[in-house]
Amino acid sequence: MTALAEVLHARGARITGSDTAEKFYTDAVLDHLGIHYVEGFDAGNLPRDAQLVIHSAAYRREENPELLAAEERGIGMLLYPEALGLLSLSSNATGICGVHGKSTTTALCGTILKEWRFPATVVVGAEVPAFGNRSTLVQGDRYLVAETCEYRRHFLSFHPSRIVLTSIEPDHLDYFRDLEDLLDAFQEYVLLLPHGGVLVYCHDDAGAREAARRVHARRDDIVLIPYGREAEGAYRVVNERQGTGRSMFSLGGEGTEYSLRIPGEHNVLNAAAALCVCDLLWKEESAPRPVDRAAAARALEAFTGSRRRSEIVGEARGVLVMDDYAHHPTAIRKTLEGIKAFHPHRRLVVDFMSHTYSRTQALLAEFGRCFGAADLVVLHKIYASAREANAHGISGRDLLDEVRKAHENVVYFEEPRDALPYLVGELRPGDLLLTMGAGDNWKLGREALRALQEKP
Repeated sequence: MTALAEVLHARGARITGSDTAEKFYTDAVLDHLGIHYVEGFDAGNLPRDAQLVIHSAAYRREENPELLAAEERGIGMLLYPEALGLLSLSSNATGICGVHGKSTTTALCGTILKEWRFPATVVVGAEVPAFGNRSTLVQGDRYLVAETCEYRRHFLSFHPSRIVLTSIEPDHLDYFRDLEDLLDAFQEYVLLLPHGGVLVYCHDDAGAREAARRVHARRDDIVLIPYGREAEGAYRVVNERQGTGRSMFSLGGEGTEYSLRIPGEHNVLNAAAALCVCDLLWKEESAPRPVDRAAAARALEAFTGSRRRSEIVGEARGVLVMDDYAHHPTAIRKTLEGIKAFHPHRRLVVDFMSHTYSRTQALLAEFGRCFGAADLVVLHKIYASAREANAHGISGRDLLDEVRKAHENVVYFEEPRDALPYLVGELRPGDLLLTMGAGDNWKLGREALRALQEKP
């Protein structure tokens, strides 16, 4: 929502808003932009001259007092994805989607486009240091590159000229019935492409590959561009190697060597997708000038990730503290393996908080097997979502029992903060503490860092 407010503010709209009292990094962004907001929801917060209300899908129109007031006054209302979709109508738009990797891929695109000074607006679902610690890059409105989300088929409001599809596997099972239902949603999204539109898809991912196959069977006018280690063509990942603090690779169609400072083989794939999209945009805007590969390589080398994506929080007494948003078993496994490869000599202590009862229940066995790269796992209660009740009767201790089947070193604290004394006493020089998940245990990592700094 803050990212959208920033884009609309840059285009001349007068913005006000309301939010919960919980402090977040977005507060500082709004303050910097001079966008007024209040904490708490009340009908009186709605300005007399308001012409449009945009709201998060987290708030229901039949319950929120400001949305009720807007309806009574006949003010138009849009969900965030609907507003983003309308924004996409006024630009040459690229939608980046997938169960995993869409935030990082979008941020990587923006980092390259920033280095190129390309006339685009980029909207990411996370804070990006390269964007001045914001979620948006605003360099022009001819092109829009935006992260688009599959939950409740929200991405169907977007109007893409091209789409990046990173991955498809079971997730959001409080809404989607199963993998087939999820595949149908992604296929429906890709079929929104205009005649001659482009689908850039990860050939290494079985779900993305299947969606591309189905789309091609329906519409052979859509241009399919695969990327990945198993892909054929210009965006095949080759000459890949991992080193301490670096991932190096090249693409099959050209000889430039690229270097990433963010961990994980999955991020090499995200970078390949970003390079492909940026190539397409360059050729559309700047042909016949050759693509500036050297500048793209500089951008990737300088990229330090985005907030809650392998984010380095700090270091104290030889303990490196990181934070990552991964909350699906596949993303957890890949992220942990990547961090371990980047920091092979550090003991990896992972503090994980599962998100949503439905996801934990549906993927319980996969959760049990995904922490193999960790040396010590700390678990907590399940972080509940406002969108569901615990109809499954599952708890964090059920997850504990499952993880213990595959991992010897697992401990449990119901509340994340209860683990603070244990972690401060357990952590030693050379360790890496990683808070992980879509819950609020990220606060624990910052508290542990402060405690280590103050430790006598």
